[in-house]
Amino acid sequence: MGQKVNPNGIRIGIVKSWDSTWFPPKGSYAKYLLQDTAIRKYLTKLFKGLGVARVEIQATEGTATITIHAAKPGLIIGQQGSKIEELRIKLEKEFGIKFGINVVEIPKPAINAFVIAESVSQQVERRISYRRAAKVAIDKALEAGAKGIKIKLGGRLNGVEIARSEFFSKGRVPLQTLRANIEYAYLIANTTYGTIGIKVWVYHGDVFSRTKKTGK
Repeated sequence: MGQKVNPNGIRIGIVKSWDSTWFPPKGSYAKYLLQDTAIRKYLTKLFKGLGVARVEIQATEGTATITIHAAKPGLIIGQQGSKIEELRIKLEKEFGIKFGINVVEIPKPAINAFVIAESVSQQVERRISYRRAAKVAIDKALEAGAKGIKIKLGGRLNGVEIARSEFFSKGRVPLQTLRANIEYAYLIANTTYGTIGIKVWVYHGDVFSRTKKTGK
């Protein structure tokens, strides 16, 4: 069953923490959840291709603090923080609440599952060989310190008539070990002949302390 459960969700409270932290008043859960989802969709669309791997949201009544984990923080912050202020104004206008924004640089983008998936997706969309894209990503991840990595692509690979899926992997990826810090990401590459699904699993090693907050 390990492959049928999201590796991030099943490890929450064991080696991972929540990406959203809020305690809504009674009867307001749905409102907070919809707001949370809308903020993530808005930021994902706005920062597509900029390596934004994770968005943490801490919300209270009328305010929200967002922490953006990005591979290229300079493109989000702008010169002397000008783009951050623009982003804050846009978010406040869109959602009608006060926002605080923090941007955190991902220390090793080469072993971040979302960044890898985004890189492979962009290359597939540019008609670069999916095999080459996946193998180069795997080699870079292992060189950067990943214990293991697995990439799956599914769809009309190379534009063939019949859809199929292919796996590429190196190292260990113990999906059923809950103490294993496995990062998972899923993205879709839009090509002229249809969509290609891209799944990435990256194994960073075991975590033996429940209090340790992970998520590279």
